[in-house]
Formats: sequence, structure tokens, C-alpha cells
Amino acid sequence: MADGATPPPRLPLDWIAASLRRERTRAGLSLSELAKRAGIAKSTLSQLEAGSGNPSVETLWALGVALGVPFSALVEPPTSSVQVIRAGQGPAVASERANFVATLLSASPPGARRDIYHLRAEPGAARESEPHIPGTVEHLVVSTGRVKAGPRGEEAELGPGDYMTYRGDVPHSYEALAAGTTFVLVMQHV
Repeated sequence: MADGATPPPRLPLDWIAASLRRERTRAGLSLSELAKRAGIAKSTLSQLEAGSGNPSVETLWALGVALGVPFSALVEPPTSSVQVIRAGQGPAVASERANFVATLLSASPPGARRDIYHLRAEPGAARESEPHIPGTVEHLVVSTGRVKAGPRGEEAELGPGDYMTYRGDVPHSYEALAAGTTFVLVMQHV
């Protein structure tokens, strides 16, 4: 770099590797086919998916085009599929005219459809739910009691006022941990 400037930070290669594997699998392409479509060597793609190599913007751009995804899909940081907002947390805005505070838990993405349910549950067996239609996302807010909910292996315990969001198109469950548990469930379908 000229004039002693420091080079820009590099993205962790594991982000790129995971994104490439995810998108290639989603597209149903072999390493050979994706490399051919992108105009790069199969060994280069193999190295990138293994988390090694030194991908250039041009290489990642070509891979994005070949996969039919934006460049950002290959370089954005991974996000958790489960989000929990505890009672009293989250971006809140107070009213000037009343004792009223609004906390945004989730903005509706464009084109989404939502179903809203008020649920009551008592301790005992968990309610096991099979995956819903692809793209379904669930939003849950506990009103009273305690509930353990979420995708298998990612369940979280929630109390009054706690919010959680997670994919509804994978196996998930709801289990009341206290008598008189109630919660609001919003199912978002894209």
C-alpha cells in the first residue's frame, strides 16, 4: 500500500466458505458445474469452500452470478436463526401524551403475510410442531407464565414480555413451564 496506508480488513474466509457451500447446495450444483458456470478452476472453488485461498471481488462476483444470488449473499456475516428480545429490552419510543411505550420487535418484510394467534398452555408434554411451508418465520411474545420454545436444539426459555423469532419451516416446539402460560404467536409466510 502506498504512503504506509494499512490494507482494508478482510472478511473471515469461513463466512465465505459457508455461504458458498450453502448457495451451491441450494442451487443443486456440483463443484465442477459451479466452477464451469463461473469460469473459474474447480480447485479454486474447492479451496474457497474449504475456507482457504484468497478470493477476489471478481471471483466472488462471478460465483454470485453463476449461483443467481447477489454478491452480498456470499460475503455478509452469518446471522443467528433465533433472536430473543427480553422484556424491557429492544428499541423503545415513548409517547408524549400518555404512559405508553412502543417497542418494535419485528418489522414486516415486503410481501409477507402474517397470521396472529393467542395461545394458552399448561405444563406437561411439549407441543411438537412439524415444519410449516418453506419460508415461514414465527414470532412469539410471552404474556404470562414461562414457555420453552424454538427449533429443535435451539430452544430458549422465555418469561412475560420476552420475544423470540425463529424459522418455522423446521421442526420446533412449545412447552409451558408454568401454570397459566399465555403467549402471542405470529406466523409470517413469505
